[in-house]
Amino acid sequence: MQLNIGGLIPESVVDGPGIRFVIFAQGCQHNCKGCFNPELQPFQQNRLMTVEEIIAMIKEHNSQGITFSGGDPFEQAEGFTALAQACRKLGLSIWSYTGYTYEELIQKPTKLKLLQELDVLVDGRFVLEQKDITLKYRGSSNQRIIDVQKSLAKGQVITIQ
Repeated sequence: MQLNIGGLIPESVVDGPGIRFVIFAQGCQHNCKGCFNPELQPFQQNRLMTVEEIIAMIKEHNSQGITFSGGDPFEQAEGFTALAQACRKLGLSIWSYTGYTYEELIQKPTKLKLLQELDVLVDGRFVLEQKDITLKYRGSSNQRIIDVQKSLAKGQVITIQ
C-alpha cells in the first residue's frame, strides 16, 4: 500500500505530546483560508512511500508517538489506516489532524476505519477568524482535541482539555 506523502518530520514537539514522528499527507479538499500548509492542498503526486518504508523510518527514531497531518490524512484513509495499524503494533500513540469533523468521519465507512485506529483526533477546518496562537495543538478555537477511543465507546464526542 502506497501513500502520497507531502513531508515527514522525524522529531516534532508541537504536533502532540512528547517527541512525535509526523507524516504529512499530500492533498486536501478543505482549502481553509490561512492554511498552515497550502502547498499540501493540491492532489498531485509528491512522494510515494509504502507503509513498510515509513515504518522503517519510524523505527530509526526514538518517537513517543505518531501524528498524521497534512494536507488531510483522511483523503487517503485506506493507506493511513494500514499505517496506523502498523504503528499500533509498535505500541505508539496515534494522533491525527483533519479538516473533517468527528461527526462527518463516523458517517463514512472508509474514514471511520481510520478513525477507529486513532487515540486522538484534532478535528475541524482551520478558521482564520478564530485563530488563537495560545491554543495547544490546534490553530483555531473551533477545532476540538478528541479522545477517540472514549468517544467511540460512549457514542458521543469526549474532548481533551
